[in-house]
Amino acid sequence: MSFRVVRSSKFRHVYGTPLKREQCYDNIRVSKSSWDSTFCAVNPKFLAIIVESAGGGAFIVLPHNKVGRIAADHPLVGGHKGPVLDIAWCPHNDNVIASGSEDCVVKVWQIPDSGISR
Repeated sequence: MSFRVVRSSKFRHVYGTPLKREQCYDNIRVSKSSWDSTFCAVNPKFLAIIVESAGGGAFIVLPHNKVGRIAADHPLVGGHKGPVLDIAWCPHNDNVIASGSEDCVVKVWQIPDSGISR
């Protein structure tokens, strides 16, 4: 008779603590597109999230130090004719991001060090 030993997780007693509201991102209209995507991409400098926008696809790029409530008129990175389906940061350059859209176009964007201002 053979017995299988089930390993218990060494993280079973680890619990996280939630951040306060002012330390989180708030007021971001995440895309409602039904696509198999995470709708966000993160690198050491920025957070990018695909958002709802009229007249094509767009995404928002936020520096890690800009937390709290995001203004409704915060600048978006947009230029696609269809909804943005996926975004990915370059693994070699933290300021370069690529976006793929439903209009069958992939665009590569250069983000300034200070983030998007207009």
